[in-house]
Amino acid sequence: MKAAIIGVSGLRLTAEEAALLRRHRPLGAILFARNVADPAQLRALTAEIRECLGREAPILVDQEGGRVARLKPPHWRAHPPAATFENGPQAAAQATAAAIGAECRAVGLDVVCAPVLDLRLPGMHQVIGDRAFSAEPAEVTRLAGAWIAGLRQSGVQPVLKHIPGHGRAKLDSHEALPVVTASRAELAADFAPFRALGTPDLWGMTAHILYTALDEGRCATLSPSVIAEVIRGEIGFEGFLLSDDLGMKALAGTLPDLTLAALGAGCDAVLHCSGRFAETASVLEACPPLTERALARLAASRGQSRAA
Repeated sequence: MKAAIIGVSGLRLTAEEAALLRRHRPLGAILFARNVADPAQLRALTAEIRECLGREAPILVDQEGGRVARLKPPHWRAHPPAATFENGPQAAAQATAAAIGAECRAVGLDVVCAPVLDLRLPGMHQVIGDRAFSAEPAEVTRLAGAWIAGLRQSGVQPVLKHIPGHGRAKLDSHEALPVVTASRAELAADFAPFRALGTPDLWGMTAHILYTALDEGRCATLSPSVIAEVIRGEIGFEGFLLSDDLGMKALAGTLPDLTLAALGAGCDAVLHCSGRFAETASVLEACPPLTERALARLAASRGQSRAA
């Protein structure tokens, strides 16, 4: 099983895609709006993917509520963004997350890339904005904890975004590499929700951000020191660590090189989302199998989600 989660092109697998998945056996897939028409179609697509990869293959979706939702009306409910819940009851956040999780699980999506644990800081790029619960680490922790509980209640695996923290970025990492010059002491606030909530049975997604106080030359996704000393060390995250999308413009280099660099830095698996066949093939051809340590982390997380 290769250490990659990949996108696919459309509403059903093409014969070429199915052959590629069977040949290379990536860990799983991630779906986007281009892959979603209605519940029956989506159930058929997730079933096709698992026919290729095995019935336990994780299939991911970004379904946060608000702006970031791949399942939309009229077939699915519109859910509010994280910021809506600030200073409100935890029960409301948990109930919304449980509803999102149930809708996803019903169509074969069992890993939901949420909650966002980034801080909603003033003056920063709105790529995070209302996707974050609050500017206050304690409030983010309180509400994100409820969100995790709600997703688990519905039997889906949460993914914490974007470790070690995207809230100070003044650029959108989809378009360029953000450089954060905050001191290590200032960054402690960003780390706090991940430290509080990052249990070994969760997944985390890295931030494509260069933090000058942590590594002057490499963004977190590609930095062995950030992953070992900060994400695994200071933050203490022991769960399954997934890169953010390798196709984002924050990263420079070929996809095969980025695949090897992210895995070499300490990510357990890489994410590639475009669904463009040649790109997907280049990632999978370069990608090694999951390591024994990554498999152990994966088993711990999957045991939690299956038991829910």
